[in-house]
Amino acid sequence: MHQGIVTSRSSRPAGHFWSAGFAFFALVASAAMVAPASATAVGAYSAAESSAARDRDVSWLADGQGDAAYGLIDLLATSDVEGVEPRQFQIRTLQRSVRRALGDPGQAAAADRLLSEAFVRYVKAVRAVPPSKEWTIVDRGAVPDAPPAMAMLRDAAASGSLATFVETMPWMHENYAGLRRALVDAERRGDGGTAARLRLNLDRVRLLPGSGTQRYVLVNTAAQRLYVYENGKIVDWMRVVVGKATQPTPMMAALIRFAAVNPYWNVPSDLAAERIAPSVLKEGLRYLKQQGYVVLSDWTNDATVVDPSTIDWQAVADGKVQIRVRQNPGSFNAMGRMKFMFPNKAGVYLHDTPNKDLLQEEARLFSGGCVRLEDAPRLAKWLYGHPLKVTAGMKPEQRVDLDKPVPVYLAYLTAVPSGGETVFYDDIYSQDQPRLASR
Repeated sequence: MHQGIVTSRSSRPAGHFWSAGFAFFALVASAAMVAPASATAVGAYSAAESSAARDRDVSWLADGQGDAAYGLIDLLATSDVEGVEPRQFQIRTLQRSVRRALGDPGQAAAADRLLSEAFVRYVKAVRAVPPSKEWTIVDRGAVPDAPPAMAMLRDAAASGSLATFVETMPWMHENYAGLRRALVDAERRGDGGTAARLRLNLDRVRLLPGSGTQRYVLVNTAAQRLYVYENGKIVDWMRVVVGKATQPTPMMAALIRFAAVNPYWNVPSDLAAERIAPSVLKEGLRYLKQQGYVVLSDWTNDATVVDPSTIDWQAVADGKVQIRVRQNPGSFNAMGRMKFMFPNKAGVYLHDTPNKDLLQEEARLFSGGCVRLEDAPRLAKWLYGHPLKVTAGMKPEQRVDLDKPVPVYLAYLTAVPSGGETVFYDDIYSQDQPRLASR
């Protein structure tokens, strides 16, 4: 991740930097023999892998030193940390072939072909490992496909530096390579606790797009930040408010399909009991009028307005009676000027907020699960290419469809690489500890 994302000038949850280092395990023979618990099957290279390697000219030994070749072999030999079986890459054969080619340039073509075959198989194998089961997949279109073999070899050949290409692993999300390096280094040091936490986050990041995806939105709930990506790189970010510990924002992969401008807010029944009913009991029915709240008969589109004086507000506050309360558009509306919708069963979305003070808090855990945005109009301009304006007299809940849905990922990333270090965020939802204890 870009080193400037977390700075001393920006508010962030209590987290600390740990040095990740860039060291891999030494390439000893035993490294190639370790079998992970969830391993991809070992076998001969497929015809497609061999054909791709032959048809695309990638010179792994062009520098005469073998930096790119040995960098790739490092990845292959330590692939057990990712749930991939290292033996399938025939590490010893690759090592011998590289040594021969460095001593005899006439052997370079044969070594390049073997390395390219191994590279193609590795990328496919890493992408085939299932991501964390914590993810809720709302839209299959938000799950990136594994890159085609020819495309990856083409990108490698055009990268300018094969060694850098291998180190940064652009076929995965930009956080993946840094987490992987930190994980390998932690295992080398024998730091099992750190390694386990890094592995959790590596599995979470695994689902995210690599550099080939054009545009998407990533919310890291652990950091309470939203990042805007284009071509695999962050082009903007903002603070957000996420779900409180008792109502966490779920991990979710979806597609933003439309915005609702000048929106209503349909208050969840539990929030009506928790927030609205006590205020009515304290301040009277005028509270509802001041805040723009209306009581409706039910949750259908044909619901009618109910006289609030007929409601037993104490019973609502006690959770004995559930009611539907809707807040009209306006300056008090909890949705602000707009909300961005990716329809899902959890009823979670991104939205504006009139309460900007909460965005200045260090730990921003105040919502019922939705994500409140620091600057919703700025996100709208990026999504649509032009501002979404709210005008006087505009009808409520105006739907504005996106020409092309934009992927959005709500991720719980408690470890994030930054430069040569790793930022560890607090486990705000206590999701890491149970998983660590079960390993």
